Formats: sequence, C-alpha cells, structure tokens
Amino acid sequence: MTSSPASRFVSNGKRNTSPRSPTNTGELFTPAHEENVRFIYDAWQCVLRDLASSSDRSERGPQQYVEKTTNPGLNTFTPVDLSDVKRRNTQDSKKS
Repeated sequence: MTSSPASRFVSNGKRNTSPRSPTNTGELFTPAHEENVRFIYDAWQCVLRDLASSSDRSERGPQQYVEKTTNPGLNTFTPVDLSDVKRRNTQDSKKS
C-alpha cells in the first residue's frame, strides 16, 4: 500500500497587499445603481407620507408593524449607527 505525500502550502514569497475594497472616498456608481437608489428612496418617502396622513388604520395602505409581545432575547439589543461605523472605519484606514 502506498501513501501519498501530505499536501503543503507553497508560497512565492510575495504578499498581496492590495485592499479588498477601494480606499478612495469617491465611490463610483453606475447610472443603473443611482436609478435604483432613487427609486427606492422615492418609494419609501411615499410610504412614510401615507403612514403619516392616514389616520384610519382600517383602510387599505401601508401599516406599521408593532409586535404584540416583545422578544426577551432582544432586551439587550443596541441599534448600530452605520454612518458612524463607516466614518470610524474611514478614519482608521487613513491612520494606517
């Protein structure tokens, strides 16, 4: 019975130091992306406007979901401000 040699990692000595995402702050968006974002933003503004203007909740239209019983596992949940996280990550990358 012959045994095959164990595979091993072979490196050429070069390290890939390129970042996985662009570090420049000027992000490039395609026209299709911008159109999609604009569509979603406009649609959400319509929903918020309809929610604010509809006093009778029995009518058809958007309704805000409210849980009847809260989930005890979420008692310690703290919302995250994504803008703050992005700002801190941007500052950290500039320091390096």
